[in-house]
Amino acid sequence: MSQDLIVQRPEGLYCPAGDFHIDPWRPVARAVITHGHGDHARVGMGEYHVARAGLPILQWRLGEQDYRAYDYGETFRLGDARVSLHPAGHVLGSAQVRIEVDGEVWVASGDYKRQPDPTCAPFEVVPCDTFVTEATFGLPIYRWPDTAEVARDIVAWRDECAAEGVAAVLFCYALGKAQRLLAELRAFTEEPAWLHGALVPGVEVYRNAGIAMLETQPVVEAARGSDFAGRLVLAPPSAAGSPWMRRFRRAQTGFASGWMLIRGNRRRRNVDRGFVVSDHADWPALLRTVRETGARRVIATHGNTEALVRTLADAGVDAGNFRTDYGGDD
Repeated sequence: MSQDLIVQRPEGLYCPAGDFHIDPWRPVARAVITHGHGDHARVGMGEYHVARAGLPILQWRLGEQDYRAYDYGETFRLGDARVSLHPAGHVLGSAQVRIEVDGEVWVASGDYKRQPDPTCAPFEVVPCDTFVTEATFGLPIYRWPDTAEVARDIVAWRDECAAEGVAAVLFCYALGKAQRLLAELRAFTEEPAWLHGALVPGVEVYRNAGIAMLETQPVVEAARGSDFAGRLVLAPPSAAGSPWMRRFRRAQTGFASGWMLIRGNRRRRNVDRGFVVSDHADWPALLRTVRETGARRVIATHGNTEALVRTLADAGVDAGNFRTDYGGDD
């Protein structure tokens, strides 16, 4: 039997042949980073090997580090491993990690999605012998609606709020989700969106990368006494229930996330509206991706791995899981 190209170590997923870790959660000498979300990209590494398209995000999130940036598909060598990074379709600059040693190929997906997204390169199917896949939404119930239709619904909600004289405050994550919403919304409205201060830097990173999005204005720059009636305001989830919300005389709240598919999650978030938008693969996309890679072996990580492993095993696939410390931006 050939040696596994990726194994678990206390620091994270490790490639013995290349002597590097993938998205480690503890400090290591050499790290290959799939994308800039905080559960995958952390400070304290010696070298950061990253996709060039994601470098501005990592510089924003982690500051100046020892970055080694590569174009998608460019091969580089680490130890005895030939490594290349390929689009994952998760957020701007997100990447899958392809590792080849003595003709055997493993691919670690990082986080990924298969839905179209105007803010990042689409997922690339990379044939492999073993596929290490995320399973954040690895249950059959998770099936995403068309994101353009969700954007249309958000505009309709904003218009309803305008008729009632209240602000429409939509909670979403600062990296990936906010920018994707702004890119999708521009097809249905020309009214600018207002941004909580925590969202402004990430939106600027995307604009500087040439991503077309709806016009935005920082909430802090609004005239004194503005009640934002009929305005769409984007804010991070941490703003919910905070003193920041007091600036809105009256407001309805919404949340954009894959978790909003489950009504109980909306109630727990205590929001008026839930909009189903996810930057992860849903159940059909997980199964489709495994099939398209042609992998004989699949290892699922973080999320609902048990259901995916069981389903693949029932279909005759050699399936197992890695227990990881990834949290999940969604």
